[in-house]
Amino acid sequence: MSDIPRRSTARTAKLASIPLGIAGRAAMGFGKKLAGADGDAIDAQLTTKAAEQLFSVLGELKGGAMKLGQALSVMEAAVPEEFAEPYREALTKLQAEAPPLPAKQVYRVLDQQLGTRWRERFADFDDTPTASASIGQVHRAVWSDGREVAVKVQYPGADEALRADLKTLSRFAGVFASTLAGTDVKPILDELSARTEEELDYRIEADNQRAFAKTFAGDPKFVVPRVVASAPKVVVTEWMTATPLSEIITRGTIEQRNTAGALLAEFHFVSPARAGLLHCDPHPGNFMLDDDGRLGIIDFGATAPMPNGLPPVLGRMVRLNLEERYDELTELLRDNGFVLPGRTVTDQEIADYLRPFTDPIRTESFHFTRAWLQKAAGTATDFSSARFRTARALNLPPEYLMIFRVLLGSVGICAQLDAYAPYMRILTQWLPGFTEDDTGLESLDGA
Repeated sequence: MSDIPRRSTARTAKLASIPLGIAGRAAMGFGKKLAGADGDAIDAQLTTKAAEQLFSVLGELKGGAMKLGQALSVMEAAVPEEFAEPYREALTKLQAEAPPLPAKQVYRVLDQQLGTRWRERFADFDDTPTASASIGQVHRAVWSDGREVAVKVQYPGADEALRADLKTLSRFAGVFASTLAGTDVKPILDELSARTEEELDYRIEADNQRAFAKTFAGDPKFVVPRVVASAPKVVVTEWMTATPLSEIITRGTIEQRNTAGALLAEFHFVSPARAGLLHCDPHPGNFMLDDDGRLGIIDFGATAPMPNGLPPVLGRMVRLNLEERYDELTELLRDNGFVLPGRTVTDQEIADYLRPFTDPIRTESFHFTRAWLQKAAGTATDFSSARFRTARALNLPPEYLMIFRVLLGSVGICAQLDAYAPYMRILTQWLPGFTEDDTGLESLDGA
């Protein structure tokens, strides 16, 4: 790959090829069925071809296109098994890989960001990237003081491409949702758009990582590499040698899966409480398990400030749901903007809608599986179901969108891990508003 495709017309044409390709193949498949070909075999072939094209294009374009692919990959476990297999390899690959930027292009960025004598700051620099993702790629190097470091370099033109992609992808949201069954793409795109500018400035990412590293320095459960140097398009951090969660998902031991799942579930509740920040990019490429059993966390470009921790209203909702106090829960949902104005939902409808999602907090340790997630997601997205009709009356306030995406992403990874996690203990310890004696619930009256 010589450079990230920048021209808006060229990128739009690439993205437009996805729905056009899907439509063309569907028409051909329909013709073959009319001619007497096996319908199931044709459907399977169409699914495979759609997956190959979708994630080939998303990976090649990088930018917002690839970020969408990574966001979708988190919920791969929710896709029904008969559709999931063709997507799984492509989705997993998108979590950490993409065609690399040539060395001469990398040198040009380093010249601009660290100065033309940047090599003097390194004892060694590997020209071959160890990972390449949506807007940048990572090189392994040795800092001048002997420390092994990771050098994250932003692709030239990534800023233009990211903004253009997110606008274009929004027009195709319905097509992508139909291609990857059971996934609502529009909120993901809206959220990605809102955080674009922050992710493009690596100095902001470096500051976020410094805050996390300071909070979890010496922690027995979590480890965050320290920042060594930063610039707008380059960030240098300490190197961390550990096993990526993507590898544990495919061939990890039962102990590794359970340890990783439990720590991941806990991290997204602990960090707002302790660091006042929420890590907002939950996919397996950003987490790894150290040999000492700690969860390693990287990539802090997408981070939301939460100086007061997670909202106590959220904990109160979970508690009322757990105790089946649905009259109070329905009122709380209305008061805090979770029901669309003018819509009516009954206590029973809320109870029926939420019941499949409450399993993790009804036991001391819950087994997150693909089958469970597929069932929960499937009933919520069945157009003919009563739960789907209820969902159309519900609303997700903007201030909760990031939180729900992260927590759902965490659950999705736990399901991919096939892990047990002590969700009840985690919520009791870290979720404000969950315990009856919790204070700070001033917002419960809608104020």
